[in-house]
Amino acid sequence: MTSDVVFAVDSIPAIFAITADPFLVFTSNVFAILGLRALYFALAAMIEKFRYLKVSLAIVLAYVGVKMLVSRHLHIPTTVSLVVIAAVLLGGATVSVMIARLRPPLEPVSATPLEQPHVRGDS
Repeated sequence: MTSDVVFAVDSIPAIFAITADPFLVFTSNVFAILGLRALYFALAAMIEKFRYLKVSLAIVLAYVGVKMLVSRHLHIPTTVSLVVIAAVLLGGATVSVMIARLRPPLEPVSATPLEQPHVRGDS
C-alpha cells in the first residue's frame, strides 16, 4: 500500500502538466493509488519486448517537463498533449515491432564448452 501512495504522489506533477481541473487531479490520483503500481510492473515487463519504449518514455517525460515550464506563457490544449503522448508511445511500440520483424532472431549459443585439443603428457 505504501508503494501505491508513493507512485500516486509521483504522478501529481504529471497530471498537473495535462490539466489544472481539481476533479481530474483528484480522481487521477485516486486511480493511481488503486492501480498504478500494477501498471508500472506491466510496463517494466513490456520494456524488454519493446526495445524503443524507453526512448518513447524519455520523450514523453521531456515533453511533460517542457509543457510544465512554458505553461505560464503558452497554453497547450489537453487534447494536443494527449495526442502527442499517445503518438510518441504508439510510435515507439510500432518501431520496436517493425525492427524486431526485420532482424532475424539471434542464434542460440550452445551450452557445451569448446572441446580442448588433447595434449599428450610425458608419462
